[in-house]
Amino acid sequence: DTWTDGPFAIYGWGWRAVMGFLVITACGLVGNYLILRRMALVGDAISHSVLAGIAVAFLLTHSFGTLPMMLGALASGLVTVGLIEFIHKKSRVKQDAAIGIAFTSLFAVGVILIHTQMKDTHFDANCVLYGDLMAVGQSLASVELSPLLADKLKATGLTDETVLQGNELFLAPGQVLRMIVVTLVVIVLVRLFYKELLVSSFDSSLAVSLGINATAIHLGLMSALSIVVVSSFDAVGAILVIAMLILPGATAHLLTQRLPIILWFTVVYAFLSSVLGVHLARWIDCNIAAAMVVAGAMLFVLAWIFSPIDGPIAKWRVRKTVFNIDSGEHN
Repeated sequence: DTWTDGPFAIYGWGWRAVMGFLVITACGLVGNYLILRRMALVGDAISHSVLAGIAVAFLLTHSFGTLPMMLGALASGLVTVGLIEFIHKKSRVKQDAAIGIAFTSLFAVGVILIHTQMKDTHFDANCVLYGDLMAVGQSLASVELSPLLADKLKATGLTDETVLQGNELFLAPGQVLRMIVVTLVVIVLVRLFYKELLVSSFDSSLAVSLGINATAIHLGLMSALSIVVVSSFDAVGAILVIAMLILPGATAHLLTQRLPIILWFTVVYAFLSSVLGVHLARWIDCNIAAAMVVAGAMLFVLAWIFSPIDGPIAKWRVRKTVFNIDSGEHN
């Protein structure tokens, strides 16, 4: 009854699947460039350090509104990147160690602020860490239509009482609408700056010689990463968002080496892992975001097995072909 019992009504499972799809798509598209730049750990760092940014934003504004949280996350993400670069370039510490130092320190600052300054608020630290997709769809945004337009919509037969009640048209949960905007912005930015992102990801020196500001592209990517991470917090949490940043791109890279196809595979991966994750969560009654990650990990294993490049089947065929050639030459 996942898709037949009012999937897009209040608390419908359809909204949870849509939210998961949007989160995985946005995270996966950004994560592809982290993988190309060998910066997967930076996604981990920012996903943890934004906790400090959220805490500081609340202390300054006393609001859990979307804008303060976004600005706080963006600031903490940029601080994290700057801190990593500073430690790496100003000392003999390697970049991976600098990442570990930066994100654990900022995460610890966030934990301290939450426990000392925000313990009397309704801030849910567990929700930030693990997410709560079950809460998606508890209320739907709506618009008031004119009686004439409402009657015309009813006459089409495309709406029912879960979508149109009187003159009130119910659209979607606020979280889903926000994530739609974030995902569309990510898609537009990837399309507009495709060449710059591609060249700077593979060779920053070449990017500079072509007149591309590699530093600005890098900061823009880190900003997009911060916004995507904080937008996903209430749904999948700071821990599981790391998997959603890396697994889609890692899975797609096993199937092809062409970036445009990798980006399309990322969207397909997002659809499959979100739908399969919803069914797995209902089956074993567990955290939906965790179920989506497990479903995505299964897709990764399948992609590895059947990979035309690095998969065991492909390697077995190569060995068999070489063996047959060698046997023929000996004969």
